[in-house]
Amino acid sequence: MNRTHAPILPWYEDMAAGSGGLEPRAWYAGSDAGRLSLNGEWRFWLSPGATAEDESFARPGFDASGWGTVAVPGHWVLQGVGGAPAYTNVAYPFPVDPPRVPTENPTGDHLRIFDRPAGWAGDSEVVLRFDGVESCARVWLNGRELGDFKGSRLPHEFTVGGLLRAEGNVLAVRVHQWSSGSYLEDQDQWWLPGIFRDVTLLERPPGAPRDFFVHAGYDHRHGSGTLRVECDGAEGRVVLPGLGVDAATGETVTVPVEPWTAETPRLYDGELVTTGERIPLRVGFRTVAVEDGVIRVNGRRVLFRGVNRHEFHPETGRAVDAATMRRDLVLMKQHNINAVRTSHYPPHPAFLDLCDELGLWVVDECDLETHGFAGLEWRDNPADDERWTPALLDRAARMVERDKNHASVIIWSLGNECGSGRGLTAMARWIRGRDPERLVHYEGDPSCRDVDLYSRMYPDHAEVESIGRRTEAPLSDAESDARRRAMPFVMCEYGHAMGNGPGGLAEYQRLFEQYERCQGGFVWEWIDHGLVHPEHGFAYGGDFGEELHDSNFVCDGLLFPDRTPSPGLIEYKKVIEPVRIEPTAGTGAGPGTVRISNGYDFAGLEHLDFEWSYEVDGAPAGSGTLDVPELAPGASAEVELPLRGEGVWTVRAVLARSTAWGERGHVVAWGQAEAGAAVAPTAAVGGRPERNGRVITLGAGVFDAATGALVRLGTVPVVGLRLDVWRAPTDNDNGAAWQPDERYGPRWRELGLHRMRHRIDAVEVGEDALAVRARVAPAGVGPGLRTVYRWTSDGARLGLAVSVVPEGEWRVPLPRLGIRFGLPAAYGRARWFGGGPGEAYPDTRAASVLGWWRMPVDAMQTPYVRPQENGARADVRWAELTDGSGAGVRAEGGEPFWFTARRWTSEQLDAAEHVPELRAGETVWVNLDHAVQGIGSQSCGPGVLPEYRLDAKDTEFSFVFSAPG
Repeated sequence: MNRTHAPILPWYEDMAAGSGGLEPRAWYAGSDAGRLSLNGEWRFWLSPGATAEDESFARPGFDASGWGTVAVPGHWVLQGVGGAPAYTNVAYPFPVDPPRVPTENPTGDHLRIFDRPAGWAGDSEVVLRFDGVESCARVWLNGRELGDFKGSRLPHEFTVGGLLRAEGNVLAVRVHQWSSGSYLEDQDQWWLPGIFRDVTLLERPPGAPRDFFVHAGYDHRHGSGTLRVECDGAEGRVVLPGLGVDAATGETVTVPVEPWTAETPRLYDGELVTTGERIPLRVGFRTVAVEDGVIRVNGRRVLFRGVNRHEFHPETGRAVDAATMRRDLVLMKQHNINAVRTSHYPPHPAFLDLCDELGLWVVDECDLETHGFAGLEWRDNPADDERWTPALLDRAARMVERDKNHASVIIWSLGNECGSGRGLTAMARWIRGRDPERLVHYEGDPSCRDVDLYSRMYPDHAEVESIGRRTEAPLSDAESDARRRAMPFVMCEYGHAMGNGPGGLAEYQRLFEQYERCQGGFVWEWIDHGLVHPEHGFAYGGDFGEELHDSNFVCDGLLFPDRTPSPGLIEYKKVIEPVRIEPTAGTGAGPGTVRISNGYDFAGLEHLDFEWSYEVDGAPAGSGTLDVPELAPGASAEVELPLRGEGVWTVRAVLARSTAWGERGHVVAWGQAEAGAAVAPTAAVGGRPERNGRVITLGAGVFDAATGALVRLGTVPVVGLRLDVWRAPTDNDNGAAWQPDERYGPRWRELGLHRMRHRIDAVEVGEDALAVRARVAPAGVGPGLRTVYRWTSDGARLGLAVSVVPEGEWRVPLPRLGIRFGLPAAYGRARWFGGGPGEAYPDTRAASVLGWWRMPVDAMQTPYVRPQENGARADVRWAELTDGSGAGVRAEGGEPFWFTARRWTSEQLDAAEHVPELRAGETVWVNLDHAVQGIGSQSCGPGVLPEYRLDAKDTEFSFVFSAPG
């Protein structure tokens, strides 16, 4: 399927954005009668290099019967016709020699034959639109070259009316994987060439406008909206029946309106009516401004509970269908997310229609990133090279013109990680001239000279607090420092959601709510970019044989690749919930109160019902509704709550009626309290250990006499019970190569915590206890943990007290501290009282719900794309593992503990690179941990906060084992 071609064409080395195309304009779907989708099956031929003189495929009559086919929209590397995906974060996958790219440049020739719709008028103009092609394309229609373009995630249009025939039109598109445009698209994602967005033919009848611009502001002081619609190329009228508006284009109209916000996305349907076309409008009235150093919409401060979103589907890459777009936004709304940064390019335009409809603030980011120049100290960076400025301005214009009529878009972003330079300044100047009614964002220039807000990536909590106080470290230039210090602050990226984590979200949220200047941020990112793979389940960098790649750094989302919410998303939903429900009394058995606080920026609570429920020993003991008074944003009230003795009560704020994104009863927020203090188990004492040959018995426990190891509890065999400090390092434990030395995963491995040795120093049979003295330490180093296991029994129950004393110098915290043991595979049913239903760790436990839980051990695992520590349950009082008959083991903690159970060891988990490598063995391995190390977000952000670090120190903890209750 390969052919040989001549060297690349001279234009292919050019920095220009393209040729032959139309000026950018607003995107709208239009009527079905005036559009012909060219999506579907196209003929396809792949060449290994950039083609030159052989353009015969574009001529009518060319025989493509021997070609293969691809689906458009789509990427050829995901359709089995040649080539492969490649992932890099920063480095370009080709030599950095701008604007040139290698002749080893996969090139896909595409052919589509179509007929002109019979109903189209003969005098109509016709436009051919491409919504997204990576990375550049040449286009022919019926043998005539229309032009070429770059700017992969932006629309490009050509006028084609004079070339159309009634039947048998031949559209030919040559797509090169690499071009000068690739230097502007180094965006931390898979490199996936192809025509990946829609291709459409649009009828433009005489009298249709070339473009239009809807200006719809809101005056919060008077409750009025101001509407003006610019119409380019035609005279027309603007009609909004719901407001009684019928005005000429260009005329300003002021009427009472309900404003548009992300919480109350009020849209008014109307039309722009011209002699040639009726264009549907959905108008949202809102005004965005920076006032007194704060971003305000409609006069009120907004708090971004946001997420970064790449476009991604595990099977089709960046070819994302409308149903998936809606699913993304519904999931965001259901998890209390109110804002999206479109990292790092404008999304499919239909996505913004959905943001308007469902209600999300949007930071619309330009298709621009030159991060690969950072390693060259930004030498030859296109963002500071005037020869590239026209291409940068073209990208800015195509974004702004395409998306300017969306109420949801309140901030334009110049791009991402481009250093600083004259090109960015030119873009900001052009955007402000075209659209002064929105703000301008860019993170990469510390001086903030071109923007309206101070934006940062991954500052730690202490720095965020200093910024909130406006006491951050000063810039060297006093004027720039004063200007930046007066700006609002937003974290365009934080909470790196790679693998298990991110930790520390709740602590960030407290800072956002405490300091007016800190207006929230956007978690990185929405979804893991794991591609479906027959062997690996989901593939990441390196799984397709890439020589240069960044491994699983592409899997750093709040959703797994199949769009299942991760524990990180569940945690984020709880942390950012817009209603706070907190107990103010009621830890005893009598009536208590709960404080309800409205954390919305604009909405009241009338759309919510408040329900309470009460459980005792896992059984419902009462439920009802709460009468919550009307609360304005920011207001709170205390509400009486009936308590019925000791147990666990929960109050939930749920949707009172169904919405476009959630059914009635959907939980928006919740709060809990425990009535009555948790009771620790009574000590299991009184029994006498008995030595009998090679075993020692103590109540229901049977021990190996030589090692003191527990080998049976009642009828249940037990293996390997001993102190455990190791966990399979998370991505956040391992950190990133550019992070400081406090990356604990590598330090744990360097110290040898993954290969601890257990030396038995004594097995002592006493009058009322069995004591086993041991030293636990890694080979080759001095530090160790002096450990004593003290076993007691009251006959039916078996008690274990563990004391740990560190020896030597411990310069690194422990991953975990507790005991591990194995049970036969049949004991794979778990039940516990404590946090659930999902996993939690010290700095990711906000969403852990106290209750009585049961599930199979298999369901307790979290399938991170790269396997790592997962599955711990927090604040556990007791846990049971049983077989089908109910026989098994129950463990109660002297104080709340962490509970993990899995069918492989931590060492096997650590060794796996993909989930399918984890195979169930003959043992269920159980961890009962006194303490575990926090998670942090050091895969790209700050590490574990000091209060969540598990430092080695003298420690005692205990458990009581028995048959299940």
